[in-house]
Amino acid sequence: MDKEMDQILLGGHELKVIDRREISLTGIKKITSFDNEEFLMESNMGIILLKGNNLEILKLDTHDGNVKIKGKIISFTYLDGEGKQDKESFFAKLFK
Repeated sequence: MDKEMDQILLGGHELKVIDRREISLTGIKKITSFDNEEFLMESNMGIILLKGNNLEILKLDTHDGNVKIKGKIISFTYLDGEGKQDKESFFAKLFK
């Protein structure tokens, strides 16, 4: 089995941004929704929200889970909620 296929099966995920105008991702399971300002994707590491301007898909390989998007990248966020839970737990412990 090749290295890229191992990455997908084992949960590998990689992200590369070039000059805020191009982004390449691996480990993408599916693109839930997209338009020229926002992409919502499911990856091996959680849900990803990508925001920008004039966004468009340059490459989409659903078999290997590779996506390349061009446009002005404004933000990239994982929406798994882990950070919020950790923050609440910390404050809950602090004020007990």
